[in-house]
Amino acid sequence: MRNGKAKASVDTAVVDVWRRELGELSNRKFANRIAASEDLVLRLDNSHIHVKDQSCADRVTFNAAGNILVSGSPDKRVSMWDWEPGISKISFNSGHKYIDSHFVVKIMPYTGDHSLVMCSADGQVRHALIMEGGVQTRMIANHMQGAFDLAVEPGSPNIFYSCGADGLVNHFDLRRRRHLAVTQLFKCQPIDDPMLIRGFIPLYHIAFDPVNPNLFAVSGCDKYTRLYDIRKSKQDSSTDFGQPIDHFYPPHLIGDHEIGVTGMAFSDQSELLVSYGDSSICLFTRDMGLGHDPVPSSRGEASEKVIPRVYKGLSKKERSKSVSFFGPKSEYVVVGSEFGRMFIWKKKGGELVRVMKAVRRRVNFIESHPQTSVLASCGSLELKIWTPKAVDKAVLPTQNELDQQVQERSMYRFLPFP
Repeated sequence: MRNGKAKASVDTAVVDVWRRELGELSNRKFANRIAASEDLVLRLDNSHIHVKDQSCADRVTFNAAGNILVSGSPDKRVSMWDWEPGISKISFNSGHKYIDSHFVVKIMPYTGDHSLVMCSADGQVRHALIMEGGVQTRMIANHMQGAFDLAVEPGSPNIFYSCGADGLVNHFDLRRRRHLAVTQLFKCQPIDDPMLIRGFIPLYHIAFDPVNPNLFAVSGCDKYTRLYDIRKSKQDSSTDFGQPIDHFYPPHLIGDHEIGVTGMAFSDQSELLVSYGDSSICLFTRDMGLGHDPVPSSRGEASEKVIPRVYKGLSKKERSKSVSFFGPKSEYVVVGSEFGRMFIWKKKGGELVRVMKAVRRRVNFIESHPQTSVLASCGSLELKIWTPKAVDKAVLPTQNELDQQVQERSMYRFLPFP
């Protein structure tokens, strides 16, 4: 079956070349079809970038041009890499007190890669400005608990948002002075969990819809992914203050108050990819939202909603740690697991096409290149770039081989590194 599919892939590529020569296929469409081909996915191979002092990278991000990769590590340093030769261009101390495996760095667009924002488990949100004489860093806000994610407003060199374990969502404007730069928008409220005595939901993920920059989503320690409209999230007397315009969660988690969200990402078509603590991975479209009141009166009522696509392949023992999309039009779903593996599915149809050993322990984060068919992954002592350079195409492991990997991984996951 795989040989037949490979032949069909080659035949399609030949036809595309012929159509381009005849002018029936534009150069851009031809490039997009090649970049989204399964053949390239099956040829992804990795090269190491050695992280200074053997510190594991917690998050990575590309700049808009895609030639620079930025990583943050538990030694509290930020590094900017020219990733093709694997050379560090600059490395500096972020100024954070501690990281504790949670360190997010984002590059502000249209700043020449000179303006970066950061947050970490110490609760601080910081700004770094790279100048000729060095790097200037400053704290611009402090969550009461860990600050776990940042989202840059699409196309803005000054506006970004943070979320944290204190349930707060903050808005930042770098044009203002330090204490005026931050506005507390709202604190995320629990919905149907009577055992949650804190009165708020700790948040770990925040992301903007790339199609509609007025919309952003947050998720955290409960099963709900909440969608907000920034035009209705202002801190005033409005009854809409802090109220989501939509909620998303899969029907199989109805009544479950222990499962939270482990990863979240938007596609270029406004789809939401969400992973959960029970190893499930779901793709939601906007019509799958549950509206303002997401609590169904019964499982039967919830099952009447459109069911999200589920991507299968992870072991029940294996939680996902990061989710992303891959391809010029988000044709693939990519997930990194706590067992150090990286999974790639076709978004449409949900077929699993690749399983790769990404790092020795857990995959902390996966980032897709903004321009071409390249992935970056980071985790235990390793930061890797994946490019379609392999001579031979990868073969998908059998289920027995996948199960054996999980069994071996379970035996030594808590052992120290040699």
